[in-house]
Amino acid sequence: MYRGRKIVVVMPAYNAARTLRRTWEEVRAQEIVDEIIVVDDHSRDDTVAIARSLEGVRVHVHPENRGYGGNQKTCYRLALEAGADIVIMIHPDYQYTPALIPAMASMIANGVYACVLGSRILGGQALRGGMPWWKYVANRILTLVENLLLGAKLSEYHTGYRAFSAEVLRRINYGVNSDDFVFDNQILAQILWHGYVIGEVSCPTKYFPEASSIDFWRSVRYGWGCLQTAVVYRLARWGWVRSPLFPPRESAAPGAGAD
Repeated sequence: MYRGRKIVVVMPAYNAARTLRRTWEEVRAQEIVDEIIVVDDHSRDDTVAIARSLEGVRVHVHPENRGYGGNQKTCYRLALEAGADIVIMIHPDYQYTPALIPAMASMIANGVYACVLGSRILGGQALRGGMPWWKYVANRILTLVENLLLGAKLSEYHTGYRAFSAEVLRRINYGVNSDDFVFDNQILAQILWHGYVIGEVSCPTKYFPEASSIDFWRSVRYGWGCLQTAVVYRLARWGWVRSPLFPPRESAAPGAGAD
């Protein structure tokens, strides 16, 4: 725990057999972590067997592939059911360092932010860490447009390293979000919609063959989904459209996101 808050780390896993153990070892080294939950999205390798061999890990297996967003929905539901006060999502592909877990948790536990991102862009280490140049350029362009439409000033919206307060996860209705990769973008837009401020910490990342990554065309589809989310957000803010992602604030009942 940190300041009496229960810290639950969730890992949405898919074919992560080669890197899961290394990620788990470093997460376990962070002494404030109370529970680790691995949700396997119907992997075709030994991810489940390895996860079940790790001490202190709760394993949940999807009987069919539900997609990256669908995996996260299960992660957050299980974390809230486990009584988490702070939920930290990290990919089990060892691309992000678990050493930042205490820093990210402390920013939430001390009431500074309700959500904290591990940014690959802050500190200028993304390209040095091996991020493909086309992903870097797309990241920067998407982030610029999203900041304009969402009214925020984040360095990036596309990191897979995130910490949330239980309060914010209970308040937003992430259950209506996509089951695909654009879920990542939609949940941040929802957090901003409800008036929360998102914090960031600089996070070095590693790109190597075992690390998970989506291909070019799926990245293109993800990019269009991010732009669509930002446009709908802006139109909803102006009152020109209605969207289940961005309901009138008075009708967004606490706990809606946990279904």
